Amino acid sequence: MSILKKLPGPLLVFLGAVCLSFGGLIVKSFEGANLWQILFWRQFFFSLIVALYLLFTYKKNFFKSFYISGLPGFIGGLILALGFVAYVFSMYTTTVANTNFIITTETIFLALFGYFFLKEKINLITFISIILGMSGVLIILGSSLSIQSSEQFLGNIVAFIMPISFAVLVIVIRKYPNVDMVPAQFTAGIVAAIIGFFIAGQLSISFHDLFLALLAGFFQIGFGFILITVGSQTTPAAIVGVMMLTESVFGPLWAWLFINEVPPTAVVIGGCIIIFSILFQSFFTKKA
Repeated sequence: MSILKKLPGPLLVFLGAVCLSFGGLIVKSFEGANLWQILFWRQFFFSLIVALYLLFTYKKNFFKSFYISGLPGFIGGLILALGFVAYVFSMYTTTVANTNFIITTETIFLALFGYFFLKEKINLITFISIILGMSGVLIILGSSLSIQSSEQFLGNIVAFIMPISFAVLVIVIRKYPNVDMVPAQFTAGIVAAIIGFFIAGQLSISFHDLFLALLAGFFQIGFGFILITVGSQTTPAAIVGVMMLTESVFGPLWAWLFINEVPPTAVVIGGCIIIFSILFQSFFTKKA
C-alpha cells in the first residue's frame, strides 16, 4: 500500500484501466464456460489475489482491515459486487457494443456525482476532456447501439448499474480518502462469486477456461481494481472518469494484436480522440 501511495493517483487509475481493458480479449478466448461460470471463477480468483494483497499489507491485522474500512468499505463492496453481476447479466442479454458504450457513461456519472456530493468543481479543461472522450467513444460504438427486443432492452437498463455503481464507489473512496477501500474489493468478490455459484449450477469448466478465469481474476480485475481504488483516493472524480476511458481504447487494440480482430476506421479515429482527451487533461492539469 505504501509503495502504491507514492505513485501519482492518475497514473494508478490509468494503469488500472489498462488492466481492465483485457476483459474483452479474455472473454472471447473462453471455450465453453458460460458467463455465470466465468463470474464465479474469476471472482473466486479475484477474491484470492485481494486477500493475498491484504495479508501482505496488514499481515496479522488482516481481519482488522475490514473493521477499519468500516461501513464505507462494506457499502463500497456491495456496490462493486452489483457492478460485477450487472456486467455479466448485460453481456448475456444484450450486445457487447451496447454494454461497452453504457459502461463509458461512468465518466458523466463521476463528474456529476463529484459535483453534487463532493462539491468538486468541473473546470473547463475537465469539461472539454469529458466531451472529447465521450465523442470518441460515440464514434467507436455509437453506430452499434441498438435495441432489438425486450430482453435486450432489459439488458441495456441493467447495464447502467455498472457505471453508476463504479461512480458511487469512487465517490465513497473520495469521500473517505483515509479509509483503505481495498477490503471492499474482497467483499465484492465474495458476494459476486456467491451469486455466480447459485446461478451457474454446474461449476466444472475446462482447464483452458480455468486458466483464463485465473488470468481474469488475478490480473485483469485483481490488479485493475486495486490500482484504481488506491489511485482514486487522490484523484478528482471527473479525472478518474477521463482516465477510465482508456479501457475502451486498448480493448480493441488487444483484440487486433492477439486474435486478429482488425479494428474498423471508426475505432481508430475514436481511439485517437480518446487518447488526445487524456493527454489534454493530463497536460493542462499539470500546468495548472
